[in-house]
Amino acid sequence: VQLQASGGGLVQAGGSLRLSCVASGKIFRIDDMGWYRQAPGRQRELVARITTSSSTNYADSVQGRFTVSRNNANNTVTLQMTSLKPEDTAVYYCTALIYSDYHAGQYWGQGTLVTVSS
Repeated sequence: VQLQASGGGLVQAGGSLRLSCVASGKIFRIDDMGWYRQAPGRQRELVARITTSSSTNYADSVQGRFTVSRNNANNTVTLQMTSLKPEDTAVYYCTALIYSDYHAGQYWGQGTLVTVSS
């Protein structure tokens, strides 16, 4: 089982980016999915999380600017980011609780860099 994230890049402040993450492998079920980020010199923090029934929660710093969604048929989670600020600059990681055969685990993508210039 693996998660593959994509969509990061360089954008000016006020711009938008869309991150995507797809889970692949022998997957029986996926529970919560989400995105974390880690800026230089800072701890990894939750950005957004979405349950199997598409209930969501967001970090206060991104509420109203970011939208997380998922496609259960395609095992994907997406983060639409708008009104980006320089302080959103970080490596973004997707994560998911995945049940595979007889194992359940918290899986992480490889990270994708988002850089917001002022």
